[in-house]
Amino acid sequence: MYAGAAAWHFVHLTPRQSREIRVRFAEERRGWGSIPITVRIGKTSWRTSLFPDNKSDAYIFAIKADVRRRESIAAGDMITAIVQI
Repeated sequence: MYAGAAAWHFVHLTPRQSREIRVRFAEERRGWGSIPITVRIGKTSWRTSLFPDNKSDAYIFAIKADVRRRESIAAGDMITAIVQI
């Protein structure tokens, strides 16, 4: 999470998921290694991108404030997200 008024909350995929994505979707990568995705958490779906995170060697995506409000998500919560590439 990055703090501030418009704080961003990021979800890290597991290292195993990230390795599989790197192999299977290498040709889908765009600028900065991003991969376009659709995410669903609870009843909320939106389009965003996965980004490689060099520190964790995993892919991450942001959960926008509107989604966090609608799905009652707070920093540190465990969530289930369906990621579609």
